[in-house]
Amino acid sequence: MTFFYNNVYLDDTATIAGPYEKCGPLYKYFDKTYSDFYFGEKSFEKAEIKLVRDALVMIMKKVGVSKKDIDLVIGGDLLNQIAASTYGCYGVGKSFIGIYGACSSSVLGLIIASNFIGSGIISNSICLVSSHNMTSEKQFRYPTEYGAPRPNSATFTATGAAAAFLTNEETEIRVDCATLGKIIDYEQNDPNDMGRVMAPAAIDTLARHFKDTGRTPKDYDLIVTGDLGLYGKEILKDYMLSSYNIDLGDVYNDCGVMLYDLDRQKEIRAGGSGPVCSALVFYSYIYNQLKSKKMKRVLLLATGALFSPLLLYQKENINSICHAISLEVV
Repeated sequence: MTFFYNNVYLDDTATIAGPYEKCGPLYKYFDKTYSDFYFGEKSFEKAEIKLVRDALVMIMKKVGVSKKDIDLVIGGDLLNQIAASTYGCYGVGKSFIGIYGACSSSVLGLIIASNFIGSGIISNSICLVSSHNMTSEKQFRYPTEYGAPRPNSATFTATGAAAAFLTNEETEIRVDCATLGKIIDYEQNDPNDMGRVMAPAAIDTLARHFKDTGRTPKDYDLIVTGDLGLYGKEILKDYMLSSYNIDLGDVYNDCGVMLYDLDRQKEIRAGGSGPVCSALVFYSYIYNQLKSKKMKRVLLLATGALFSPLLLYQKENINSICHAISLEVV
């Protein structure tokens, strides 16, 4: 399902990044960075809540609004009960929606806000996501203190928080359209190969987006997936060409690959992941490219592995999903 918008605009963004992201190639585009994983807090979970609060304060300051001026805050993260978002967003805005789309949460939040604004129900919304490498590894795999080996196919959960302010007041960047994804089961069950898990969902959403809009890769300056990493990125490119005769060429890249220097940061393995992975790239570097008019239209596809460790232990597959959103310069 694809939605088209006429009156939804991106006003500004805010990005807070962790220590590994700070050492990556996009560091100069981030609004704020930290050098360790605690950020002055006593636990990793409290550190992630601090990231959320930092991003909220930053976006409100940049846009020039107060807590009471915000119609809706939409937040998502990877913690149980989306705790980073609920604790971090407490007291901000007139209303709150917590979402869980795993690593697809950034675009899911933008779509929900765009639908509310586009229909005239609200005037503005902050869309925020976060993730923290240490909290995510502990919850979904093993605490890093265990020293469990990571294969080359494994992705690295990004640390940070990122926020976008959407409004019905015209700015230089407009939300053009969005395509909602559907749940995909490609019988994958390796939690250390998320690129292979999520690539089928990205392929399905991208193919449906082209069909619904009548567009081709040539209609975009950049098509970027959320966090397929090195291996998932190649699966998507190969499958789109072989099954749909669509050559993505140089217009396509992946945020999980762009966020880090994979030649130098060997510990990242196949690339970045997590809800904030695509948001850190899109709300910093890509937003800068749109604002400076070096790019005119960009399609972001945020991929998510709907991963339950408990069900994986019960021999279930890992489902995936992908949502897409197009933004363009007015």
